[in-house]
Amino acid sequence: MKIIKMKNLKNEERRELLKRSQIDASGVLDTVSKIVGDVREKGDLALHYYTEKFDGVKLNRLKVGEEDIKNSFSRVDEKVVEALKKAAENIEKFHKAQIPPEWLCNVDEGVVAGQIIRPLESVGCYIPGGRAVYPSTILMTVIPAKIAGVSRVICCTPPLRNGKIKDVVLAAASIAGADEIYAVGGAQAIAAMAYGTETISAVDKIVGPGNVFVTAAKKLVYGDVDIDFPAGPSEVLIIADDTAETDYIVLDMLAQAEHDPEAASVLVTTSERLAKSVKKGIEDDVKSAKRREIIEESLRKYGMIILVDSLDEAAEFSNLYAPEHLLIMTSNPDIVLDDINNAGSIFLGEFTPVAAGDYGSGPNHVLPTSGCARFYSGLSTESFLKKPTVQRLSRKGLENLKEMVVTLAEYEGLYAHAESFKKRLPDD
Repeated sequence: MKIIKMKNLKNEERRELLKRSQIDASGVLDTVSKIVGDVREKGDLALHYYTEKFDGVKLNRLKVGEEDIKNSFSRVDEKVVEALKKAAENIEKFHKAQIPPEWLCNVDEGVVAGQIIRPLESVGCYIPGGRAVYPSTILMTVIPAKIAGVSRVICCTPPLRNGKIKDVVLAAASIAGADEIYAVGGAQAIAAMAYGTETISAVDKIVGPGNVFVTAAKKLVYGDVDIDFPAGPSEVLIIADDTAETDYIVLDMLAQAEHDPEAASVLVTTSERLAKSVKKGIEDDVKSAKRREIIEESLRKYGMIILVDSLDEAAEFSNLYAPEHLLIMTSNPDIVLDDINNAGSIFLGEFTPVAAGDYGSGPNHVLPTSGCARFYSGLSTESFLKKPTVQRLSRKGLENLKEMVVTLAEYEGLYAHAESFKKRLPDD
């Protein structure tokens, strides 16, 4: 990893530092469009076809039975089950606190308006397979939806070669409160949740991360259903001063890099001593890392150590980078926090590793990547809520609004709008 001195860079070179891996779905759109169309037209038949084609599995049934879910607990390490239950408890506490209140206010005399809260009716959670199994993602997607009051929450995840779903996935889904689980993955799962098949009923919203095919499918079905946001490879940006502990930073960067060869790990620091120390620590520790090849490729592509002159400059760069995870390890993290506008999730102080948020400190780990934290927030209870507005006018309210409404309606040429007011308040 190189140590980059920000003050030596031209503006164009600084902009280059903001680049990281993004999921480019353009190359698979034709393929995914056909899959989505086939599932929409042929239903279960297409799901079975594509599951056999892509996963090498000829399924007898798509839906996982209640008995299989119940029995999964006996085949999962008891410590893992207890850890999942504890994580679920913390996630539940945090997301319950996110439920917004309903409210009314007096806009004008005789005019009351406000907002009510209603849950979505059904939600589909995509649980990826692939390099690793992530039961924590099940907790992070299902639990907020159930807390929001969604009556039907389903999970779709790719099957193993034997046609089964991993026991830990089934156990996690049960702990989280999922209502249905299906052994189907990829773009075909997204299409099934969006449009429905004979076995899988359509949902109102699809959430959860996935590969390029899943991302492309979510983009294609958006508008027919809602989605959370396109998720790319994971990333962390660490702001640190000379008081930060080298070993902690090294491990936080390695932890991010081990996710994926396309993951990004960035340190922005005011301390040249710390920068050199972290660089050496990473070079030493990566040699014995269990996921060494993945980490090395990730750090080679998107690993950086950036030297800045001040913490203000560090915060300014962080806001431009808009990281998925932001870790602030300074003598007073709260001062730096005041200057932060763009981040998916923020971790304050040396005792708050990103891994805490990944698994169960409470906040959600489904977060915007690739700079999307500039305009997106992470998944939350509110992601599964609708907020219809309500209003009530008395006769006095009608009188107070009449001149304004009639004037504007007639100016816009919408005369029936104007008459709807006049009719209710005939001239004396």
